[in-house]
Amino acid sequence: MIRPSYVLGGRAMEIVYDEDSLAKYMALAVEASGEHPVLIDQFLEDAIEVDVDLLGDGKTFVVGGVLEHIEEAGIHSGDSAMVLPPFSLKKELVEELLTKTKQIARSLKVVGLMNVQYAIKGGTVYCLEVNPRASRTVPFVSKAIGVPLARYAAQAMAGKTLKELGFTEEKWPKHIAIKESVFPFIKFPGVDIILTPEMKSTGEVMGIDEELGRAFYKSQSAASAQLPLKGKVFVSVKNQDKTKIVPIARKLAELGFLLVATRGTAEFLRKAGVHAEPVLKLVEGRPNIADLIRNGEIQLLINTPSGKGPMLDEAKIRSLAVSFNIPCITTINAARMAVSGIESATKGNLEVRALQDYHPSLCTTKP
Repeated sequence: MIRPSYVLGGRAMEIVYDEDSLAKYMALAVEASGEHPVLIDQFLEDAIEVDVDLLGDGKTFVVGGVLEHIEEAGIHSGDSAMVLPPFSLKKELVEELLTKTKQIARSLKVVGLMNVQYAIKGGTVYCLEVNPRASRTVPFVSKAIGVPLARYAAQAMAGKTLKELGFTEEKWPKHIAIKESVFPFIKFPGVDIILTPEMKSTGEVMGIDEELGRAFYKSQSAASAQLPLKGKVFVSVKNQDKTKIVPIARKLAELGFLLVATRGTAEFLRKAGVHAEPVLKLVEGRPNIADLIRNGEIQLLINTPSGKGPMLDEAKIRSLAVSFNIPCITTINAARMAVSGIESATKGNLEVRALQDYHPSLCTTKP
């Protein structure tokens, strides 16, 4: 992981795997860092990232929320979709996160808000960074748990205790809340939409429901990435993801979707017992996948990148999908969640409720 000093939003941060990439991205990092050092850290591949927000008064410390990222570690936390409460972490791991976060806050004598970012791999918890301040997730957490964390933080900094504020223990909502990022890619034709350590989102939305799949489906609808309930899905994944994509493709087929895939992915799916019609790449002639997109024949794309950059065929396909307002999923974890959301939506029972219906305590007659 290459990281310039003193930059915001992960500017010029990159994950590199070879010397050529290191040389290429070091130039960008040096430009962003100026006279300050460029930091090189070991990157944890396929790790789960978690955000934890805490409120303290210097003596008492309460975790506001534990947010599990849907995308793996390596995507900027401002761009990652997050789920509260965690959807895959074991209870013991969550308890460890609570304990470690409170230990850090107690050592720092935090008064107000603190955010900690963790990575979990192989059951081991790694602390990535500690921010003794409010994070961008605070408004989302506040709405999810029904507690005005920013207001309480200001009052704590003015001298009130958490006991006086009536917030002395964690609140775990019975519903599922998902924070999804909103991106401006439609405004920049030709830009690759792949997410990286450098933040690209310009806003965020929230999906709430009692069931994980429905909450994710709502979050995508709010982010203008409406998941289809029928139609044709294009699948093309890198070699490392071919085994992982099989159960996802199988479930899509069971839900009635038609699958099309590049030759390598289609052959792999066929051997696994999942039918997918092969489609030509851009360089293989016509009609190719771009033609299918332009003709309105594709309703969803699942493409995990084998490389990055606007000159790659797959980058052009992703950009074209955005231009035609077709949802494009670029990670296996997000694809799993999308299939879960589609399956939930096909069963019906989707309802829209006001935030106040989840938290009557947020209602007030005062301005």
